[in-house]
Amino acid sequence: MSKKIFYVALCAMLLALCSSADAQQTEKIPRIGYLVSSDPATESTRSEAIRLALRELGYIEGQNIAIEYRYAEGKQDRWPALAAELVSLKVDLIVVTGGAIWIRAVKNATKTIPIVMVGTGGDPVEEGLVESLARPGGNVTGVTNLTTELSGKRLELLKEAVPKVARVAVLYNPVTPGIVLQLKEVQTAARALGMTSQPWEVRPADGVDRVFAAMGKQRPDGLFVVSGPLMGASGKRIASLAIKSRLPSVHSNRSYVDAGGLMSYGADLSHSYRRVAYYVDRILKGAKPADLPVEQPTKFELVINLKTAKQIGVTIPPNVLARADKVIK
Repeated sequence: MSKKIFYVALCAMLLALCSSADAQQTEKIPRIGYLVSSDPATESTRSEAIRLALRELGYIEGQNIAIEYRYAEGKQDRWPALAAELVSLKVDLIVVTGGAIWIRAVKNATKTIPIVMVGTGGDPVEEGLVESLARPGGNVTGVTNLTTELSGKRLELLKEAVPKVARVAVLYNPVTPGIVLQLKEVQTAARALGMTSQPWEVRPADGVDRVFAAMGKQRPDGLFVVSGPLMGASGKRIASLAIKSRLPSVHSNRSYVDAGGLMSYGADLSHSYRRVAYYVDRILKGAKPADLPVEQPTKFELVINLKTAKQIGVTIPPNVLARADKVIK
């Protein structure tokens, strides 16, 4: 009888060990969908900021967390398919970069998977993405960058940096979310500064080259670029044409300046992207997006490209340079 009890106990122990091993092998690793409006090269610095912040919270890609990357490369028509693909993979949450159009595409694909937005420049309440900043409701939360609200400040800084600018061409993609508000902000600021604003629509394909060829006849002496996926994907081309036309340009973030634009002013995107890790951590630990307040930026940066200034024959006043957070030489 004692031997029988011994064998039963031994079998039970072996079964428990096997079950434990099986459980460890099948332990679910959280998967994050990362849907990007631009291309891998443009997004690399920002995505690295997220990975480093996640590592600080104990999440190491390839070990205890997996990230599914999808890049739209500035093509709006790719978003529904990319969003549906991530939803079909049953990821635990989706991080979305870009404006309201991109976030809405993901919202249309899922009402249950949590969505963390970053890089949206408009008001997410006005754009219908969340119910309020304090209590988002639904499955969307994240960080907004106040791109629209800072439009007037950008034009003011361009005028300070290059006082001779009187006629500023405003490049924009008409499908960019909140474009009407941004144009209004720029036009109001231009009038206050005694400047003339010249709006120019940029479409896909040869839009940038066509617009630069056409606007040369209007002889603008400054360039204001309204941010958006199309503009981001065309950043290097816009910078190249602006330098060729000897046009001082102002942008919403430093990626444009890294590509050759003259200057930018906006939310510190590196800081904003690091905050994504906070939302990922909270959601993976059980928090609901509906209860996580949307954050507005607290850090801003002015970036100036002196190499570009030299190429277009512009001397940036010392008082403006002194306020720059980053100077590219």
